[in-house]
Amino acid sequence: MRHQAWPALLAPMFVLLAAGAHAGDEKAPANGGKLPQTQIDKAERTTEKLFDQFLGGIVVNRSITVQGNDFYQEFSSYWRSKDISSRISLAVYERPTARFGSEIWIDFGQRRVFHAFLPPARSATRSIGQQAVEIVYREIADIEAERLLSNSPDLGREEM
Repeated sequence: MRHQAWPALLAPMFVLLAAGAHAGDEKAPANGGKLPQTQIDKAERTTEKLFDQFLGGIVVNRSITVQGNDFYQEFSSYWRSKDISSRISLAVYERPTARFGSEIWIDFGQRRVFHAFLPPARSATRSIGQQAVEIVYREIADIEAERLLSNSPDLGREEM
């Protein structure tokens, strides 16, 4: 009985909302009430430019331990020497474990581009940071090439 009352309560609300949306419209647009595609595209491009302009080139440090911070410092210093570092934002994450050392991964957007375990000895952190820069650089180049070559109107950029 409780579930049967919901449609009866919601139906008048939907009628009022639909009537209110078209009450002041004397002339309906020719394209069925939708915004012109050019205005939507313009708003999306403006938003993308805004975020690209202010958020490009950031490497976020989400490390926890001293070893994770050492990796971040090495990675970010070598990353800054790359030509695309001013346009690409990355996040360095760490999960310390007693058994395997620290687990490190680097995310670009919503994709993981590097994942490794740092050994308990901190002496290898520098070389792993240098190698990680080359791996991340290649992965991002592959992602960007894939994005440029595969354009599907059915899928968003992050879904490919």
